[in-house]
Amino acid sequence: MAAATKDAVLGSAVDLAREVAIELAGNPEDVGEHLGLVVEGERLISHRFACLARGYRGWEWTVTVSRVPRGRIATVCEAELLPGDDAILGTQWVPWSERLRPGDVGPGDVLPFRADDPRLEPGWTPTGDPELDEVAIDELALARVRVLSPQGRDEAAERWFRGSQGPTSPGSLASSAACQTCGFIVPLQGPLGQVFGVCANEWSPDDGKVVALEHGCGAHSETGNEPVPTEWPAPAPLIDELRIDVIPALSSEPGAAEPTEVPVESVDEAAAEPATQVPAEPSDEVAAEPVTEDASVDAPVTETTDEAPADAPVAEPEP
Repeated sequence: MAAATKDAVLGSAVDLAREVAIELAGNPEDVGEHLGLVVEGERLISHRFACLARGYRGWEWTVTVSRVPRGRIATVCEAELLPGDDAILGTQWVPWSERLRPGDVGPGDVLPFRADDPRLEPGWTPTGDPELDEVAIDELALARVRVLSPQGRDEAAERWFRGSQGPTSPGSLASSAACQTCGFIVPLQGPLGQVFGVCANEWSPDDGKVVALEHGCGAHSETGNEPVPTEWPAPAPLIDELRIDVIPALSSEPGAAEPTEVPVESVDEAAAEPATQVPAEPSDEVAAEPVTEDASVDAPVTETTDEAPADAPVAEPEP
C-alpha cells in the first residue's frame, strides 16, 4: 500500500476504471461500489468494483491501470470479471476423458486413445518359428497390435467375479447347480477360461454374457437332478430392534386352568326353571320316591314295603 499512496496518478483513476467496468458489463446497474485497489507491481494497480449481476454474487469487476515512467496519464491495461473471496464457483473442471464412467459410451461415441493404457501390452510379433507362431497366432489369437496385459486381465476377472454374473449374486445363491456342470456353458480360452465361460442358453437371464463357472441360475441343463446343498454360509439373521412383541401374561401356577366366568343372568334363569322329575323304575323290593333338585340333601327318604304296619287293624273274614 505504500507504493500505491506514492503513485497518486493511478490511485486516483477510479472514474476511468469504472467507465471501463461499465463498458465490460454492458449494464451500469451491474457495477457496484468501489471495493479498493490492489498494487500489482511498480506503476501497476488494479481497481475492484462489486458485481451486482444475477448469479455472480461475490464476483468483482477488476480493471488494471498503469502509466509510463514520469507520466501523468493512467492507461488501462486489462479488464475482467474475477471471483472474490466469497464468490460462488462451479466444481473444478475435469477433462472429458476422466469424467467418463463405465456405461457412458453410447452409439456414435468414441473414447480417446490411450497410448499408455496399463491394461494393454504389445501383441505377438512373428518370430519365424512355425510352432511358436502357430500357437500364439492361431490358438491364442495374439497377432494384434495390443493385447490384454496381466493387469487388465486381473481387473476384468475381479470385476466379473464380484458382479451380477458371479457366484455371490442372489440368483446364483438360489440356484440348484453351478454353471460348470451346465451343458450350455462355453469355456473361454487362456487363463480366464479356468474361472469364466459364456452362457449360450436363450432361456437364461445371462444368455450371451460372461459368467463365472461357480455362477448359477434356474435355466440349468440338468434341472431334474437332486439339488446339491450350497457351500456358502447362511446369511446372518436380521434383528428388528424397533419392533415390540406383545406376549400375554401367564398364570402364576403352572398347569392351572383359567376360571371360566358365568354370566349372572344364566345362573338366575337356571334357578327359576322347575326341576324335571325323572320317574323311577318299578321294583319289587324298594320303590324310592324321586328326588328333585330342590329337595334337601338331609331330608329323610320314605321306603314303601308290601307288609302292613303292626298297629293296623286286621280285617276278619266273612262267614
